[in-house]
Amino acid sequence: MYDMGGANRNALNQSLTLEQRRQVIADAARQRDAEFAGGETQYTGGTVHEITEKSHPIEREFYDFYRTPRGEFTPESSSPKRTTHPTLTSNVKFMNFYPFNDIETISPRAMLFIAGEKAHSIEFSQVAYKLAAEPKELVIVPAAGHVDLYDRVNLIPWDKLQSFFGKNLK
Repeated sequence: MYDMGGANRNALNQSLTLEQRRQVIADAARQRDAEFAGGETQYTGGTVHEITEKSHPIEREFYDFYRTPRGEFTPESSSPKRTTHPTLTSNVKFMNFYPFNDIETISPRAMLFIAGEKAHSIEFSQVAYKLAAEPKELVIVPAAGHVDLYDRVNLIPWDKLQSFFGKNLK
């Protein structure tokens, strides 16, 4: 799970400073003006297209899914050079996205959060779980990373999913 608003406002582990955030917003504003005047669209973030010895573990994990037959998909109208890359101007909208606001109002409906033990994104599931009202459950899958739970069926906690939904979808 990702809180895309929090990830864009603060980065992982709250590592983006206020000054850096202001710079991201200023860059996006300049780019919006450039695109309005006919300039080329700029893309940002997303999955790297090549792994090197200096590649970060998160880059390696996402590459293993999004840049291999395991998970790569490029629509006919697009290019592999753009797949997973948001535009600089559209991505800044996440700065005002707060998906966990009012999460406690979902109660009394049950919530199930599942995260990989080794997922770099585990912090978002932990925060959502902390903010949610009862009933709620947090399942940490041993040895699983972030993308492992997309398709590694041997790691997906099927029994937990079946029991949770069997109990709560009546």
